[in-house]
Amino acid sequence: MNLNIDSVKKRTFDAIVVGSGISGGWAAKELCEKGLKTIVLERGRKLDHITGYKTALMAPWELENRNMHTTSDKEDYHIQSKCYAFNDGTRHLFVSDKDNPYEQKKPFDWIRGYHVGGKSLMWARQTYRWSDFDFEANAKDGHGSDWPIRYADIAPWYSYVERFAGINGNKDGLPQIPDGEFLPAIELTVLEKHLQKVIRDNFKGMNLVQGRSANATAAVNGRGPCQFRNLCHRGCPFSAAFASQAATLPAAAATGNMTLRTDSIVHSVIYDESKKRATGVRVIDAVTREMTEYYAKVIFVNASTVNTTTLLLNSESNRFPDGLGNDSGVLGHYLMDHCYRGRAGASYDGFEDHYHKGRRPTGFYIPRFRNILGDKNDNFLRGYAIGGSAERGAAWEGGAWQPGFGAGFKNAMTKPGGRGAGFHMQGECLPRFENKLSINKSKTDQYGMPTVEFDAQWSDNEVAMLKDGKEVFTAILEKAGFKNIEFYDSNEAPGKGIHEMGTARMGKDPKTSMLNRNNQLHAVPNVFVTDGACMASTGTQNPSLTYMALTARAADFAVNALKRREI
Repeated sequence: MNLNIDSVKKRTFDAIVVGSGISGGWAAKELCEKGLKTIVLERGRKLDHITGYKTALMAPWELENRNMHTTSDKEDYHIQSKCYAFNDGTRHLFVSDKDNPYEQKKPFDWIRGYHVGGKSLMWARQTYRWSDFDFEANAKDGHGSDWPIRYADIAPWYSYVERFAGINGNKDGLPQIPDGEFLPAIELTVLEKHLQKVIRDNFKGMNLVQGRSANATAAVNGRGPCQFRNLCHRGCPFSAAFASQAATLPAAAATGNMTLRTDSIVHSVIYDESKKRATGVRVIDAVTREMTEYYAKVIFVNASTVNTTTLLLNSESNRFPDGLGNDSGVLGHYLMDHCYRGRAGASYDGFEDHYHKGRRPTGFYIPRFRNILGDKNDNFLRGYAIGGSAERGAAWEGGAWQPGFGAGFKNAMTKPGGRGAGFHMQGECLPRFENKLSINKSKTDQYGMPTVEFDAQWSDNEVAMLKDGKEVFTAILEKAGFKNIEFYDSNEAPGKGIHEMGTARMGKDPKTSMLNRNNQLHAVPNVFVTDGACMASTGTQNPSLTYMALTARAADFAVNALKRREI
């Protein structure tokens, strides 16, 4: 009997954090630094900072397949290999699609990394604040649930996480992407400066700025600076690229309050109907398949949008037969992603006397300009941002696909290449009830967990932006003197943007949302969700900075609420 009591005591903590990615890492840091004994449950394998980055310092010719995709990738990684960051040097950071299947009623590319740090190792690190154009959008046009917060509520938390994370950028004075706490910006190339001037002089309401990214360009909190290798997706041994391993998890560990348990697949949340609170979680050991329970006063579910919602749906009880906290019936619905389908490329003759040093980990950014600040487009609601780069290439980069051999060929490969630009659209996706994910309990995975089924597609509104994007891209490139302009629709499915959001959204009304303004489940106040699942709309900005700020804000609220014995 005493052994059993001791076992329960060892599995009891002040807080549980599910997931160790961008938002989970922040939850761990904040809760631990505020004094809570916290267990972080990561479904994937152990992956240590620096020593775990086995390809970080390898040259292309040192990789088995010269950093290229292989024939077997089409079978084992047929979804993951569509990701921009997937190659011979990062393959080990992505899940095997063969071993981790899911159902697609309609095409959905679910990109995953099951290891400590999750996708915080493979993300593009683009970091832009939202503004009230985004937080007020649902209320103004009637699509989706009104956000229960506004920019003023989260602005201090943006500053808080920016100072710790290390965000490079300029203070651009643009209301749709408010300025933040920045490290020195990465300079635009000469061709990008040319584009910047052409846009400023000829396209009212549009602005080209240097991309803001979570790459420390100066030393911050013992990390960095960036070495301009642009190999961030392999893991940064210089700690300049923000990842949980490099930043938040070490901070949490330094407190002595964190316990990190890997290979721990959270099966469901335990709900006590008499207390009207969650008391813990059930965990499947990925190695032994044994089920263990862990207990805590507060639970942060940060498993990344899809797995967070899967976990909540799988947490059934007499009180919540359709999933934990799902009184509204919206759990799993309003699945969103950014639409990146519109793309363009062009070449440029000129600036032959200019080159640049290093490999930048970011490019340029044109913030949303449609349907704000006096602009009006009657063909679609909301708008899109534009990302890209304009620079001089190196001939060797295309050498693998060119015919030739011998000394002359090799010498030609050492020469600078031509100049060109690449643009991509980042369109806002409207929240729609019919876009959803669900779980199939009759078809389980290798761990006995129900498999996920996706049923989502782009709406006419997202598609309508493509025509506008083609006209805008063409007008800019022609005005700037580019040649060989080509616009194309990639026709990529939702999911490939890797900004999956929604499915457990925040809202003012418990009848139409899952979470309140503090990211608490309306019906279970000691359970918090602060990853992409909580989002009520997508905006046009990359969302990870907002996840960070929401998480820090919610953790602060949770600790104070615990002190007041409110949860």
